[in-house]
Amino acid sequence: MGNVEVAWEDVISVINMVRTHLIIIAIAFIAMIAVMIIVRKKEKLIKRMIRFQSFFAFLLITVVTLNVAAAETLYNTLNVVLSDKGTLDQGHIDNSKKVIEDVTNEGVVMTKNDNSFLPIVPQKINVFGWSSTNPVYGGTGSGTVDATTAVGILKGLENAGFETNSELSDMYTEYRQDRPVISINDGQDWTLPEVPAADYSDKIINDAKDFSDVAMIVLSRTGGEGTDLPIDMGPIMDGSTMDIGTKYTKGTYTNNSKDYDDFEDGQSYLELSKTEQDLVDLVCSNFDDVIVVYNGANAMELGWTNDYEQIKSVLLCAGAGATGFNALGNIISGEVNPSGKTTDTWLKDINKAPYINNIGHFAYTNTDKVSDAAKKAWERADGIVSFVDYVEGIYVGYRFYETAADEGLINYDDTVMYPFGYGLSYTTFDETMGELRASDDGISVDVTVTNTGDTAGKDVVELYYDPPYYNGGIEKSSVNLLAFDKTDLLEPGESETVTLTFSDEDMASYDTYGAGHYVLEHGDYDISLRTDSHNVVDSKTYNVAEDIVYDENTKHNGDVEVADNKFDFVEGDITYLSRKDGFANYDTATAAPTNFELDGTIYGNGTYDPTDYDNDDDKMPTTGADNGLELFDLRGASYDDDRWEDLLDEMTVDEMVDLIAFGGHQNIAVRSIDKIRILDTDGPAGVNSSTLGIFGTGFCSEIILAQTWNTELAVAFSEAMGQEFADYHVTGWYAPSMNIHRSAFGGRDFEYYSEDSKLSAEMAKAEVEGIVNAGMYPFIKHFVLNEQEINRNAFLTTWSNEQAMREIYFKPFEDTIKAYPDGKIAVMSSYNFLGTEWAGSCTQLLNDVLRGEWGYKGMVISDYFGNYGYMDADRAVRGGTDMMLGTAGNDAIMTDLSATSVIAMRKAVKNILYTTVNSSAYENYVPGETPGWLKMIYAADAILAVLLIAAEAALIIRYRKKRNNDQIIVTDGE
Repeated sequence: MGNVEVAWEDVISVINMVRTHLIIIAIAFIAMIAVMIIVRKKEKLIKRMIRFQSFFAFLLITVVTLNVAAAETLYNTLNVVLSDKGTLDQGHIDNSKKVIEDVTNEGVVMTKNDNSFLPIVPQKINVFGWSSTNPVYGGTGSGTVDATTAVGILKGLENAGFETNSELSDMYTEYRQDRPVISINDGQDWTLPEVPAADYSDKIINDAKDFSDVAMIVLSRTGGEGTDLPIDMGPIMDGSTMDIGTKYTKGTYTNNSKDYDDFEDGQSYLELSKTEQDLVDLVCSNFDDVIVVYNGANAMELGWTNDYEQIKSVLLCAGAGATGFNALGNIISGEVNPSGKTTDTWLKDINKAPYINNIGHFAYTNTDKVSDAAKKAWERADGIVSFVDYVEGIYVGYRFYETAADEGLINYDDTVMYPFGYGLSYTTFDETMGELRASDDGISVDVTVTNTGDTAGKDVVELYYDPPYYNGGIEKSSVNLLAFDKTDLLEPGESETVTLTFSDEDMASYDTYGAGHYVLEHGDYDISLRTDSHNVVDSKTYNVAEDIVYDENTKHNGDVEVADNKFDFVEGDITYLSRKDGFANYDTATAAPTNFELDGTIYGNGTYDPTDYDNDDDKMPTTGADNGLELFDLRGASYDDDRWEDLLDEMTVDEMVDLIAFGGHQNIAVRSIDKIRILDTDGPAGVNSSTLGIFGTGFCSEIILAQTWNTELAVAFSEAMGQEFADYHVTGWYAPSMNIHRSAFGGRDFEYYSEDSKLSAEMAKAEVEGIVNAGMYPFIKHFVLNEQEINRNAFLTTWSNEQAMREIYFKPFEDTIKAYPDGKIAVMSSYNFLGTEWAGSCTQLLNDVLRGEWGYKGMVISDYFGNYGYMDADRAVRGGTDMMLGTAGNDAIMTDLSATSVIAMRKAVKNILYTTVNSSAYENYVPGETPGWLKMIYAADAILAVLLIAAEAALIIRYRKKRNNDQIIVTDGE
């Protein structure tokens, strides 16, 4: 379904797992053939008897061997594939569709509306652009959306009462029906199908003019798991991108015309293609009233929309899921007043972004030993060690553009198309800021919002802070989102007072090179009410009299252990962007990499040996004991309850190995402690599991959800999704994804919320609240620094300074964990490396920060365990990952069974058990239940046994009868 692909690593692993069984069956078959040949000269009756017996023996051996394979060797794999699953409740489907439309109603962003052109009454409308007939509904990979029954853009308009020009839509569907595929493993077709302007006949244009005076242009961009959008289309157009040799850059493009190329060297995928530019020219030269709809999650260059006076309105609508495109009709008709706000900064020229030279494919030149060993250990490894430098530090998104403008580095209006937090409405609002009030519970401010227009609408209240910056000191952005809220629907003239609350600790900065802790520096903090990150409504001053250092004596924001420097090994030899002297080092810091030699040691499969890290003083824990406990006895027990040790003593090493290894789409049963099997699965856009064979309603993209700036809707969104998971008896959800939009080219930007850590954190917490309310545990992902898809499985060493890691990239995870620290949620680690340490085995991340500083108690799962030349279960478990996301075991099977390893396994198993026993799966606990598929095998065995016994009996009786008859004949002859 969609781009969810077969994991051939698992297929190969399954074959390897049953190799011995296949050999046994093959030997039995050869033996049977040999016996049949040997007895060919025997007397006919005896020959027939022996041949039948050899066949029965072969059949019996085959059946027994297959039973052993199914009930033992392949038990966990078959248990997930053949699991007992429920069916979707129609009421839940209907609710999901309503929620998706509600979210998209508030998640569509209107960025232009000259002369209040919109809304317009339902009427005839010309919809131009191939994507109008085949829009982007979601992304690829785990975020795939089933579009076969989804409401498209044209249908959404028709549902709102508009009539669309079928001559145009028929032309587009005849031109091409399928959307080019951006695959995880099999290359990326970046083609943007669009009918060349020259192919629009005079008749088609004249008919369109006669049909309606209003035109809409729909343009789309898509991305997905496994690759990022192209920064430079030149190498894709000429085919040289294939020379790179990794699966992440196997891009192709087919021009729409033989007369020209759609892109030139240096143009990015987020610019207009020539065919698209020609279409815009064509439409704007024939229609005075044009609406542009951008259907994409990645912030495209839209400066051209200001170059045409005919373009009256612009709407941003990313992947809208099953019913979200109804929202376009609702908004254009005025049934709904748009209230969405951007979650990223949109640039006029993306080449001006500070990250632009430091995203994409970069490979080290001195790591052949590691990459060669990895390929030897796993022949499908990419054969490179790659890197990406987060050179901009904390200056991500608007934090850079606002600060750079304040420092005089850039001209803001020439650089920024749409600020972060920007969006228009059909009405106007007046916002009045009250005084700051400080108490033991924090700092609060009232904002009174009044609808001063003539249309009911909702407003987003945005509060920012500007901290005191001391030149050359701790890096600080001049604009930082502090708090936000969304009003109810306000009728004209109606007011609502919104109270925003924050803590002074929220304004602290992480001082990597000084105190090594969070620090709230002395001085005046400007607290501003803004309509977006750039435009100020009012502000107040909050003064901090003296520096506050959040150390052992005063921990930061509820930390259990003090936050201090732990990631110096991730910094590398990188020059990071600094505000010092007005960003004096901008050119140096943001330049493309020039050093392609790794300074340090990196390990992969073939070079990492777990026995090198064994401790000879470790003693083998007790296993296989009979302490009379089962897992259910620990439901509700404290993580520190002494009985956990007694329970763990009951498990065998093999059971621990299997529980850790077979964590893909399930959490397996363990017989010694009567643990039941639990199902976990994808995805962030709804039930989407080819492994389990279950699919649900396609939800809109997380960026649409984030653009609502409505946390209440986010709760309802995931609750609705959770109901469908529950219908299928699924308890664990591989989502939500909360990485940061570091780049507009991020392949999974559709699946992540924003460039801003605060907005991402609040939306993530809300989604987690909803899914927990639905009885599930989410796997919040991908922890951490998983902002780039290119080379994500190719030893992607990610370099960042600790301040940026903590203030930007950790924050959504930190805030979510602190809201649910005790077994209610799970965590998914990431593919990439932090410096030279795989994130899935980074003890500083998973043990010291996650479990130490933040006090997390629960399980961590790897991302899909495909080996990739570096994923190693021994390494992962020792570093803090508890379970491997694989369905066939493969390299997730622990191989070092030393005391050191078994001790680490016990910790991992405890974390898994603690989360699962406290989940909804144990609310209606039934111990020792045999899976339905195994019952069917047992039933088939019984039937086959009866048939074999009957056949054997019949054969013997017939043989004896025949033999007796032959003896009688011989006697008579004598």
